[in-house]
Amino acid sequence: MAIAVKVTANMKKLLDGNSTIEANGNTVRAVLDDIERRYPGFRDTVMNEGGIHRFVNIYLNDEDVRFLGQLDTPLKDGDVLSVLPALAGG
Repeated sequence: MAIAVKVTANMKKLLDGNSTIEANGNTVRAVLDDIERRYPGFRDTVMNEGGIHRFVNIYLNDEDVRFLGQLDTPLKDGDVLSVLPALAGG
């Protein structure tokens, strides 16, 4: 199952300079595991033992996975995951 995964410019270095890659998996967790196999260290940037890092947002087709099934959110062929560090400022 092909899932497009997009990251911001500051995360491209984790994916060998790619801002979009294709990954496989039927849940968000499975896709992150697939990415980790090819780009070691990526998962640690977006996850901790409790789930998604507090300052990272993951969107499935523009919907925050925290309001869906979090890491167990089901995916289907053609879905797009966007992984973004949370922004703060003032």
